[in-house]
Amino acid sequence: MMWLSWRQFRVQALFGAGALAVIAVYLLYLGGDIRDAHDVYQANCDNSANCAQARSQFRSAFQNTLLFLATGLALIPALIGTFWGAPLIARELENGTHRLVWNQSVTRPRWLLGKILLIGAASVIVTGAAAALLTWAARPFDDVVKEQFDTFVFGARNIAPIGYAALAFTIGTVVGLLLRRTLPAMAVTLVVFIAFQFFFPNVVRPSLMPPDRTTLPMTAEAINSAQNLGSIGGGSVIGGVRIPDAPDAWIAETSPLRTADGKALASSEFNSCLDDPPRTGAGGTFGDTAVCLAEHDLHVDVLYHPSSRYWAFQWLETAIYVALSGILTAFGVWRIRRRVS
Repeated sequence: MMWLSWRQFRVQALFGAGALAVIAVYLLYLGGDIRDAHDVYQANCDNSANCAQARSQFRSAFQNTLLFLATGLALIPALIGTFWGAPLIARELENGTHRLVWNQSVTRPRWLLGKILLIGAASVIVTGAAAALLTWAARPFDDVVKEQFDTFVFGARNIAPIGYAALAFTIGTVVGLLLRRTLPAMAVTLVVFIAFQFFFPNVVRPSLMPPDRTTLPMTAEAINSAQNLGSIGGGSVIGGVRIPDAPDAWIAETSPLRTADGKALASSEFNSCLDDPPRTGAGGTFGDTAVCLAEHDLHVDVLYHPSSRYWAFQWLETAIYVALSGILTAFGVWRIRRRVS
C-alpha cells in the first residue's frame, strides 16, 4: 500500500524536494547576509542615538524581503492542501481507480490512512524544513526588531507552520472525498484554508490565553513613539504603542485616547490637534500634534501578552491545528467506510 502510494506521489515529491533545495540555497545565502549586516549594526550601536539609527538601517535593509518570504511560506501549506491534498482522493474517485484497490485485501480505512500518513508526513517535512530555514536566517533580525507576534512573522517561524501544513493537507483530502471532483475540490480547499488563516490569528489566537492589562500615559514622547494616529473610521485612536517595561510584548487591544476621567477624547479636540495644532516647533514623529494631545492629560488602556508567552502560543496554536487535522482524518475514515461507494 505504501509502495503504491509512493509511486503515485513520486512526481509531486520530487518537485517538492527540488523547491525545498532552491529555498534552502537562498535562505542560507540570505542568513549569511543578515548576519554580516548584524555585525555592522552592533559595531555602530555605541550609544543611544547611533543605536537607533543603526537599528533603523538594519531593519529597512531586510524588512521587506523577510515579509515577502513570510508571505511565501504562508502559501506553502495552502498550495500543499490544494495540489497534494485535494486531488489525493478526488482523482481516484473521479477516475474510478479506487474500485481496483477496494477489491483487493486492503480495507478502505487502511487505504485512506496509508495515503494520508505518507503524503501528510511529506507535507509536514517540506513545510517544517522551510520554516526552520527561514527562522534560522531571520534570527538576528528578529532579535533586533522584536516583532515575533506580528501575524505574518508568527506564522512563518518555528513550529506553527507544521500545524498549518497538517491542517491544509487534511482539509484538501476531506474536501476531495466529499466533492469527488478534482478541480472543485482544489478551489474549495484553497478558499477554505486561506479564510481560516485570516480567521484564526485575528479571532482565536488573542483568546488562547487571558491578556494582561495596563494603563499607559500618553505623553508627547509616548505619542511620538507610536506608529499612527487616527483611522479611516475616525475617532481618537492611536496605533502601534509600546509598553516601556515590555517593548516586545504583543499588544492585543488598545483603547481610544482617554482623558483623566476615563472618557474618550472628543473627536473635535482630537481632530483639532491633528489638523491644526499650536505651533511649538516640536520635533518627533508627530511634532506639534503630540504636544497638543499631551496637554489633555491622556492615557490608553492596553491589553497585552508579554514576550515570555511566545512559545506557549506557538505550542497551543500548533496543537489546535494538529488536533483539527486529526478530527478531519477521523471524519474522512468514517465517511469512506460508511458513505462512499
